[in-house]
Amino acid sequence: MKEDPPAPHRSQARGGSLQEGRNSAGTNGAFPDPRVAVVVITHQRRDELLGALDRLLALPEQPHVVVVDNGSTDGTAEAVRRRFPSVELIASPENLGAVGRNLGVARVTTPYVAFCDDDTWWEPGSLRTAADTLDAHPRLAVVTARILVEPGGREDPIVPELRDSPVRGAAWLPGPALGSFLAGASVLRRSAFEEVGGFNDRLWLGGEEELMAGDLAARHWELCYLPALTVHHQASRARDPHKRRRDGIRNTLWTTWLRRPLRPALRRTVHLLRTVPRDRVTASGLLAAVGGLPWVLRERRVLPPHAEARFAALEAAQRSSTARRYVS
Repeated sequence: MKEDPPAPHRSQARGGSLQEGRNSAGTNGAFPDPRVAVVVITHQRRDELLGALDRLLALPEQPHVVVVDNGSTDGTAEAVRRRFPSVELIASPENLGAVGRNLGVARVTTPYVAFCDDDTWWEPGSLRTAADTLDAHPRLAVVTARILVEPGGREDPIVPELRDSPVRGAAWLPGPALGSFLAGASVLRRSAFEEVGGFNDRLWLGGEEELMAGDLAARHWELCYLPALTVHHQASRARDPHKRRRDGIRNTLWTTWLRRPLRPALRRTVHLLRTVPRDRVTASGLLAAVGGLPWVLRERRVLPPHAEARFAALEAAQRSSTARRYVS
C-alpha cells in the first residue's frame, strides 16, 4: 500500500518548521514538542507514580501528561493534585484497567499519544523521535520501544523477540514489523487508536493490546519496533501475579476466538492448555473464558487474510517464547 504524503508537523501549523524549532533550541533538544501527550494509568501505587511523574515532567519534550487513577484508595489522586498541578488528573471511582487509557486519550488533542505505566518511564528524546517517525510514515499506527529493566538497565527478555519479529510488514517500515505491541512501551497515532475504538472494556487488563493490534492490521495500519526509542521498567512489587495470569489466560482465549480462523484458534487453544500450570489460577482463567463464550460468539469477526498472516507468523515464536508464558 502506498503512503499518503506526510501530514504537516504541529509546529508548522503554528508558524514555524520543526527544524527551525530545533535550531532555536540549540543542540541539546530541550524544547517542547506539542505533538505527543502521555497517558498514565495507575492503581494503588502512589509513590511509584510520583516518581514516574517526576521523570515525565523533566523530559525535554515537556509533554502534556494525563493520569488516570483507577480507583486508588492510597491517596494517589490527592498526592498528584498537590505535587503536580500541571498534570491533568482523571480520578475514576473504580478500577477500569486498560480502559482508563481510553479516558486519557479522550482528553488529549495531540496527534500522538505515548502510554506509560506507573512503574515505567521514557528516555529523554524518545518521544520526539517517535513523533518524527510517525510524521514521516502516515500509515504507521504504533511504534514500540526497546525496554530496559531497572535497576541495572538490562534488556527485557521480550526485546529480542521484538527485534527478531517474523512478521512481514510494509517495505517502508523504519523497524521490524510487529503483530502486537506493549502498551506501556509504545507511542500510538491517536486517529488510529480512535478508529478501532480504543481498548476493549471486556478484556480489562492483560494482553489487551493483541485485539487492538489485529483490528489495526485489518484496517491496513502498520506496527513496528523502533530501537531508537527507550522505555525503562522497574517492575512494581505491588501486583497480584495470580490475577494477572488468570486474566491473561482468559484474554488470550477470548482474543483468539474473537479474531482467528477456526484451525489457528484451535491450535493456539491446545498449545495454551498444554503449557499453562495445572492449578486453581489456571482453572479460574479457563472458567472465566468459558463464561464469556456467548459474548465472544456474538462479537466474533475473523480477521482478513492479510491481518491473519501476522498472527500466523508469530505462532512458532509464541511456542518457544520464554517471555510470554503464564507461569506465575
